[in-house]
Amino acid sequence: MNTNNNVILLTGGTSGIGLEMVRQFSSFGNTLLVTSSNQRNLEILQTQFPKIIPLICDLADEESVRNLVRKCLADHRDINIVITNAGIQENYRWTEEPEGHEKINREIRVNFTSPMQLIYGLLPLLTTKNNAAVITVSSGLAFAPKQSAPIYCATKAAIHNATKALRYQLDTTTVKVFEIIPPLVDTAMTQGRGKGKISPEQLVDEFIRNFQADRLEMNIGKTKLLRLIQRIVPTLADRIMKHG
Repeated sequence: MNTNNNVILLTGGTSGIGLEMVRQFSSFGNTLLVTSSNQRNLEILQTQFPKIIPLICDLADEESVRNLVRKCLADHRDINIVITNAGIQENYRWTEEPEGHEKINREIRVNFTSPMQLIYGLLPLLTTKNNAAVITVSSGLAFAPKQSAPIYCATKAAIHNATKALRYQLDTTTVKVFEIIPPLVDTAMTQGRGKGKISPEQLVDEFIRNFQADRLEMNIGKTKLLRLIQRIVPTLADRIMKHG
């Protein structure tokens, strides 16, 4: 895939991995449409990257996602890459959490349902382009979950399988379907959790190299080792990842 002269829709681009994607893709001369549910965060981002196109979208709200799709179909028909980067992770014990119903619903919608609906809604644009891509972000936790985040791990496993199946569906089109499978990344979401994190810059550097080489399933950093262990000794992978 080319890394320049694209029109990219990116969810969750105001911090962490998404912010680094904005930084690197901007430096390659791409046009970026960046979504967030927080207007102020988008305004701050635009002071750093004046050429971005900020778009409000709350992935926890189905109508907000539908509105984003409608706006893109009407006003941004030159989009050729969609990156569903945004995600949330809730860590709690189910026997102790009084707001579990709301947390479960929100985590599934933000991490899985809305990204899938966004991709579905924009495929009519992407399939008309000669150089098009869908890029999802799952996690090593899709293959060996941790005890504190059942829904997060389940949504990432769902992202992995949905991405793979969609790749099969689109293999006769011009749309390439990529999946980034990160290890633990040093972001606000992972603050205070785990050890041996990589930086967003390290992740995006490796992603860009894979993207340029058309490697559709990208095991980043330590995820390569985890996938190998999971295939050879699944119980060991489970023990390693159980406590996050």
